[in-house]
Amino acid sequence: MKKLLVITSRFPFPLDKGDKLRAYHQIKQLSNYYQIQLVCLTDQDVNHKQKEELSKYCHTITVFKLTKLQLLLNLFRALFTKKPIQVAYFYQKKYHKKIKQIIDSFNPDHIYCQLVRCAEYVKDSYGINKTIDYMDTLSKGVERRIPSASKIVRPILRIEANRLKRYENVIYDYFDHHTIISEQDQELVFLENRENIAIIPNGIDINYFEPQKKEKKYNLLFNGNMQYEPNVNSALFIVKEILPLVHKREPNVNLLISGTSPTKEIKQLASDKVEVSGWLSDIRDAYNSAEIFIAPMQIGTGLQNKLLEAMAMELPCITSKLANNALQATPNESILIGQTPQDYADLIIELLNNDKLASDIALSGKKYVQSTFSWEESSKRLYQVMEDHDAHPQKAVN
Repeated sequence: MKKLLVITSRFPFPLDKGDKLRAYHQIKQLSNYYQIQLVCLTDQDVNHKQKEELSKYCHTITVFKLTKLQLLLNLFRALFTKKPIQVAYFYQKKYHKKIKQIIDSFNPDHIYCQLVRCAEYVKDSYGINKTIDYMDTLSKGVERRIPSASKIVRPILRIEANRLKRYENVIYDYFDHHTIISEQDQELVFLENRENIAIIPNGIDINYFEPQKKEKKYNLLFNGNMQYEPNVNSALFIVKEILPLVHKREPNVNLLISGTSPTKEIKQLASDKVEVSGWLSDIRDAYNSAEIFIAPMQIGTGLQNKLLEAMAMELPCITSKLANNALQATPNESILIGQTPQDYADLIIELLNNDKLASDIALSGKKYVQSTFSWEESSKRLYQVMEDHDAHPQKAVN
């Protein structure tokens, strides 16, 4: 069996963030084709149970913990380089040397690097085929956050967006194969060769995300990593802009905001009509307890896993055109699309008062994700990209 080295910027378990979810399922599927050595850079503690879960699919696991002092030094050094802040954040020279030693010892047939954050560690591994997963267009994601950021943060985001644009371009030539999560992100990435980046979507575990008939405690649900700015932005938009319009006509409508690491700003949204649950050990409990899923994403990039999960759980979903550009569900058939707060409020009230419409959207949405998003199929496509024999190991890049 061929050997694959996978390098990530977070440990891929628990599945509380989009990049971790993608890495976990890809590793699980790729273990059918490769003997996998997993290397993780992380600023979080990793326990035995987490490692045990990945050990089912990995031959060897190595975790490099970045301490708070190291991270502060990395951020300080970033001021004096042209590298993106998030690339500098995860880079440590001593770990670079150790990863080189792992590569020499493991002698992989292929290296798979998730996100540009980890590219510095393997870009100079010449003679070995390498794939980089851009996943989202990070530069565009940062750029979209600028208008809503504070005056202090805006200049930093502008610098980061420009550095990411340059870095996404420069790092391309160090890798033989390139992947990204959606057609939308492929079009947004700042690259002349963007059409050569293979689109590898996420999947959905249909057997796991199977709806159960339980009491509907909440009319509305929004969930996600609640310290991720696009999710924070959406939650604030729901509570401050959409709900007041809904309550003018349906005063008893309530909302559950679930998901890991809610910020202080999110916690302050809690009221008699809004519950902020924080991390749930089983996110299916949230989906089973709600009537409608709403994700009015205003900023951000990539494919929204929350929508795949909610649709698989037979929830009628309302989202933005921005989010559906990546999902590509049929509006008014598999999903409903809003733009203004009034649009979203009208759609919510219509679904609450029209059981047939809610059922039709929910069933069509489930059918769509079942037929379109499969971890097995997308990972098979990733394997084919990696094994493309028309590509050749990279030479040194000047």
